[in-house]
Amino acid sequence: MTQSNPNKPNRPSGLSIGALVAAPLLLITGLWFVMAGDAKDRAAIAAPQVGANEFSPDQRKAIEAIVKDYLVKNPEIFLEVQSSLEAKLAKDEADRTKAMVAEHAKEIYRAPNAPVAGNPDGDITVVEFFDYNCGYCKRGFGEIAKLVEKDKNVRVVFKEFPILRDESEQAAKVALAARMQGKYWEVHRDMISTKGLVNEAVGLKVAEAHGLDMAKLKADMNSPEVKAELDRVKDLARKLSINGTPHFLVGDRAIGGAPENLYDVLEEHVVALRKSGCTYC
Repeated sequence: MTQSNPNKPNRPSGLSIGALVAAPLLLITGLWFVMAGDAKDRAAIAAPQVGANEFSPDQRKAIEAIVKDYLVKNPEIFLEVQSSLEAKLAKDEADRTKAMVAEHAKEIYRAPNAPVAGNPDGDITVVEFFDYNCGYCKRGFGEIAKLVEKDKNVRVVFKEFPILRDESEQAAKVALAARMQGKYWEVHRDMISTKGLVNEAVGLKVAEAHGLDMAKLKADMNSPEVKAELDRVKDLARKLSINGTPHFLVGDRAIGGAPENLYDVLEEHVVALRKSGCTYC
C-alpha cells in the first residue's frame, strides 16, 4: 500500500477526482471482507490511510456524490467485488482443509475399522461422510459405484455419519455389523439405493438377503466396536467442521454435497493426486 509523504500535510482539497473515488471504493470493498474475513483481515482493513473525519462536510458530500455516480454508472464493480470475495473465501477454505486434513490424516484415511470398498491397497483414497437417509447421498451413490467399477486402483473409505434421524443410526449399525462379516459393500449398496426411509428393519432385511448370520449381526450391532466407530466418525467430523452430508475428501481436497457431475469431479481429483503424489491417501 502506498504511504503518504510524512513531510507534507494531508490536503483533501488537493486530491484528484480519482483519489476521491478510490478511497471510498476501497472502504466499500473492505466492508465485504470485514463482514466475512478473520481478525487479521479486519485489522488490516480497519486502518485506512485517510480518516473520514479529516474531510469537511462539503468534501464528504462531494465524495459521496462522486462515489454514487461512479457506482450507478459502473454497477459491474459489485460483481467484481463479489467475485473477489468468493475467490478469497474459497482459498481460505481450501487452506483450512489442507491444514486440518494433514493434522488428522491417519483418522481420515487409515482408521483400522473404517469400512472400505474398491481396492483396499489402492494408491488414492476417496473418503465419504454420509447418512443413509440423505437424499443427496443416495443420488451420489451411483457416481461412487461408477468410480469403484472403472478405477481398479481407487480405495473408498466410508464414514458412517448418521446425523439426520435415529433411523439413520440404526441403519449405520447394521452396515458396520455387516462389515464384521465381510459384507459391508453389498449391504451398504442396497441400503443407500433404497427409496424412502432406511431403518433397522430395512437393514436387517438387506443383510438377510445377503446370507449374513443374523444372530451374530444383531449382537455386533450393539458391540463396543460398532459404537466406537460411530463415535470416532462423529468426533472426526467435529474436528473437521463437517456438519452436512455427503462430504467427500480426496487427498487434501474437499467436495461438499453431490454435484451432478460428481464422478467427473472425483476422477479429476484422483488423476491430479496421482500426478502430484499423496503421502497419506
